[in-house]
Amino acid sequence: MKIEKIKIKNWRSIIDEELQAQDLMVIIGQNNHGKSNLLTAILFFFGEIKHQDLDFNHDSTELFVEIRFSDLDDIDKTTFKKYLTSEDHILVRKSAYLGGSFEYRGYIENPNDEWLQEANASAYTKREISVSLPFHPFLPDTGRVSKQNIIEAQNFYIEQNQADIEFSYELETTNFLGLKSVAKGIFGEVYFIPAVKEASDDFSSKDSSVFGKMYSDVVAAMSENNEDWKETKEKLGKLFSTLNKTDSDGNKNDERPNQLSDFEEELTEELVAWGAKIDIEVNPPDIENVFKANTQIWINDGVRTDITRKGQGLQRALTVALIQVLAKRSKTVMENNSNSKGKRQASSSIYFIFEEPELYLHPQAQRSLFDSFVELSKSGSQVILCTHSSGLINVERYKSIYIATKKNDIEGTKMKQCTENLFEGNSKKDFHLSYWINPDRGELFFASKVVLLEGATEKTVLPLLAKELNVFKYEYTLIDSGSKDNIPLYIRLLNKFSIPYVAVYDKDHQAHKGTDAIASADKSTQRIEEEIDTDIGSSIVLDNDIEEEIGLPAGGRGKPYVALNHISSEDFTISESMIQKIRSIYDAEA
Repeated sequence: MKIEKIKIKNWRSIIDEELQAQDLMVIIGQNNHGKSNLLTAILFFFGEIKHQDLDFNHDSTELFVEIRFSDLDDIDKTTFKKYLTSEDHILVRKSAYLGGSFEYRGYIENPNDEWLQEANASAYTKREISVSLPFHPFLPDTGRVSKQNIIEAQNFYIEQNQADIEFSYELETTNFLGLKSVAKGIFGEVYFIPAVKEASDDFSSKDSSVFGKMYSDVVAAMSENNEDWKETKEKLGKLFSTLNKTDSDGNKNDERPNQLSDFEEELTEELVAWGAKIDIEVNPPDIENVFKANTQIWINDGVRTDITRKGQGLQRALTVALIQVLAKRSKTVMENNSNSKGKRQASSSIYFIFEEPELYLHPQAQRSLFDSFVELSKSGSQVILCTHSSGLINVERYKSIYIATKKNDIEGTKMKQCTENLFEGNSKKDFHLSYWINPDRGELFFASKVVLLEGATEKTVLPLLAKELNVFKYEYTLIDSGSKDNIPLYIRLLNKFSIPYVAVYDKDHQAHKGTDAIASADKSTQRIEEEIDTDIGSSIVLDNDIEEEIGLPAGGRGKPYVALNHISSEDFTISESMIQKIRSIYDAEA
């Protein structure tokens, strides 16, 4: 099963927020705006961290994290049958209270008719009452009618008449699954990789580590299928059985070494006054645990050492590689488990949570890492990460992006996301192509303001002129949209995430252009202006293009380089019109 929706109330800086989940969730935002709080809220729900009094927002005494799960397999539907809705999802809330206690509650789809409500089942156990109710065909023909008989009859009736029954969706008043504390892992396996972590922790042979969990499966498989392993295990069992007073059947063991018996007698003699006897019993070792305990991981990258002696970049890469192997293995396990039906057991779902996975990785490695996360999310697992790197952002995957913002402590953290399809047909193709021209455009999601430009010449010239005018701002991101007609596509995206922007484009009414070319340019201008949300963005028009604005002769090759040389020359003078436009772009006073 997968996380479909998350609702958080009073968790740290998040006062009341709800968001749609994706298979890949990339959480970004400025420092201290609450992106890590979303991660920790999810970890709290899964029992990976315990809440503390400081986790309660302001003066609140109660907080909760509520998750709706969908895509349940047959095992999940059996385990969570009580909470399964007609849409095949379940909704669970974990609440915590100031002072330390917490509880899980599930939502139940309860029929409005009292005779179909499980809570009233005991009221209908008298046969003269139950036979008068519509579910009576599902009751035993003879014998005593038990409460369980009524519940089963109610469920059968509901299954067959679902479309005709009205339901209310209510939070149960008892514990989830009837358990005081939900066992960790019941919703699936969680693998959390924090920002600062020793890779050796993941690669230890302890069962609590990522490597240890996988290694245990490998050892178990060897133990089951390797004949030499089985024979050695059997011999060890026989050897250790000769060390005890009696054999496995309780008979006296005549083969026991005298040294052990003599040692027992010596100790017993010293305890005569206490009336106590010493009995030394030797248990055979668990060969699997012995095997794991004596395992050490070595890394050979030209020099063979243990993992702690490698650079942080390689350590991080090894951890990610381990996660990828785990995902592939887990997918196979999930497919094998899909045949297990009728038993309540923990979900086979897997959730990977990463905090700043880009640490210690160079830009190219970060982009490669992002592709790995995409593949990981396609394996059937969910991947959630928070990052400061544009290398882990893909503009095309805008539905995976979550921007944490916080205006003030009163409003708290808000999450901005886009759940709808913004591009269809040719516009989708155009946006895809413009991204591949300049893949670093993911930076726009980190900007306090985005400046949309037609091409490379504007991106080269405008920041240099802004620095000359002392109005340049590093927190503004300039985006080469690839063409004038691509600007509306970016505006559409920025509108959905409420990211401030200014669209800078050419009027394209040059003297050499004909009537049709000018009309075409005006249509492109109209599309830009119609897309702009004036509460978020604005536009600035260049007459007629950047070359005319800076006095650069038309034509020639290598426009950005030529333009840069032109404005860097000693005799270059920036026009008053261009000064005003650059100041407007950078919000500077004229």
